[in-house]
Amino acid sequence: MKLRTVLFDAYGTLFDVYSVALLAEQLYPGHGERLALIWRDKQIDYTRLCSMSGRYQPFWDLTRAGLRFAALRLNLKLDIAAEERLMNQYRHLSAFPENQAVLVELQRRGVPCGILSNGDPAMLDVAVKSAGLGELLQPLISVDSVQRYKTDPAAYALGPQRLGLPAREILFVSSNGWDAIGATWYGYTTLWVNRSGAPPEQLGTLPTRTGSSLRDVLDFFPA
Repeated sequence: MKLRTVLFDAYGTLFDVYSVALLAEQLYPGHGERLALIWRDKQIDYTRLCSMSGRYQPFWDLTRAGLRFAALRLNLKLDIAAEERLMNQYRHLSAFPENQAVLVELQRRGVPCGILSNGDPAMLDVAVKSAGLGELLQPLISVDSVQRYKTDPAAYALGPQRLGLPAREILFVSSNGWDAIGATWYGYTTLWVNRSGAPPEQLGTLPTRTGSSLRDVLDFFPA
């Protein structure tokens, strides 16, 4: 079997969702890291709740709702100005440092790369351009078109549909263990970028491979 292309998850994989902790710490000293953690966890909780209940809301709206929950959970006063600063920071998340070099090398090797993400189209467009990756990532596939979040099979089906390839010929890359398992179940060849050294999911399925950074993608495509 020959892999023909790569689809990356965006949030947590290409863009560091916890980089918002720096601004959060400035706004709420002593609470920045905890705020970022709760915010991310609740954001993902809300995607699952909405998908399972058939009550879709755009990812941007769920991101804002997650922030508001996190502030309430920590008893922090989230005024309009602070909320907008943190949301704008989320729109321009820091990219992981190895991204550019890996994507340039994949392009040199003739490997097309795109994104398959829970993010809204506008969110993805801003994030990719802000990180200077616009020329290296196409297409940017958003689950917004089916209004189902990962790990719903309808979300993963967008990749093969858009690219015109069987899922097994697409390498799906995610740093989220649950996402890597969902994509594996769907039929993708998968790489879990386990940056934090987390234990594997205990569901009887493993990703095709596990790595520790985006550089491990290169091992799938000989130079």
